[in-house]
Amino acid sequence: MKQSSFMILCGAVLMTGAACSGPSAPATAVGVPATNAAAGASGETLKTGAPAVIGPTGSVQLQTATVVLSWQAVTGRFASFTPSYQIELRDAAGTLVANPTVTGTSYTVTATLALDSVHTWRVRATYQDAVGPWSSTATFKTQVAAFISGNTIYDPLSTGITVGTRIGPTSFVANQGLKLEQQTSYVRYNLPTTLIEGEMSMLILGADEGNPGDKSKVFAMQEGTDEFTDNDYRMSVELRGRDYSTPGAVTCRIITGAGGIYDCPRIQLGFTSTRWYFWRFAWQTGQARLTVRLDNESGSVIYDQTISTGSRQYRPTPHTVYLGAPPSRAGVQDGTIGGGPIYRNFWTGPTARPSFPAVLERLLDGGR
Repeated sequence: MKQSSFMILCGAVLMTGAACSGPSAPATAVGVPATNAAAGASGETLKTGAPAVIGPTGSVQLQTATVVLSWQAVTGRFASFTPSYQIELRDAAGTLVANPTVTGTSYTVTATLALDSVHTWRVRATYQDAVGPWSSTATFKTQVAAFISGNTIYDPLSTGITVGTRIGPTSFVANQGLKLEQQTSYVRYNLPTTLIEGEMSMLILGADEGNPGDKSKVFAMQEGTDEFTDNDYRMSVELRGRDYSTPGAVTCRIITGAGGIYDCPRIQLGFTSTRWYFWRFAWQTGQARLTVRLDNESGSVIYDQTISTGSRQYRPTPHTVYLGAPPSRAGVQDGTIGGGPIYRNFWTGPTARPSFPAVLERLLDGGR
């Protein structure tokens, strides 16, 4: 009779998922399975809790192009096991844009996400063929597409828009950037606040010493929009074209007020029109520096020169910035570099250059 009572009690305990043993069972407990064929209220079949999301969450807008989702690890309720994690990432319309299963507690999104757009995500643990409950749904907004704010410009250009004013024949090249089709073509940006110290940087495809031009401008800035040649606060970065005595010569000039004229060393280089080049001009009171690299921001340096610029501040008011440059009285040959250069990932600001959408960087070096 005692044996029958024990069996009835043991059966009741087993129905709850706990372990049970008879009088002659060993002292060591028997492990409980991590899974259960009976699904929970939300379809979960894994005996674990829901992961707690860490970020991004709270509808925060990201400041970088890289999106990293992270959450806290979960453990089994009755047995020890190491789960994987399934993620659901959706765009503003609710469309599933990523659904990976990963190990660890973070995931770097590889899908191309719409810029300046709300996205939602959630995560759950998985083990073998079972799944745990979903986390709460987290919300974030991707990096802005482009902006001008104060003394800062962020303009990827490869998204088919620009916050600058396009002048002359220009066109957007899909997944690459903005093409300045003629030497009279340029983009003008009007900074609301003067940038006294900072940098201008961008990637350019199609720069070549064999293109038409003389003292051709890669990019420039000045005070206002009057005649460029006479401006007391002009700056230009030049790549001399085939009509110059030494094609391929790279140089720059910055004027920090009346009489303060400073030139970078003129060095003749060979360019390849099918290759991207990273151009950066940085300035502060007392010095300026022009750097040109192959392929991207961390590529091999082909030009790097620093010059002294005296004690005057560079303080154009109003401050106008250009991709290319407007034609001056010297004529078209001294305008924008010829050959139809394509510009992308343009930055001007007082702080370090930010990251740009990763999908664009994969186009470097022919997509390698």
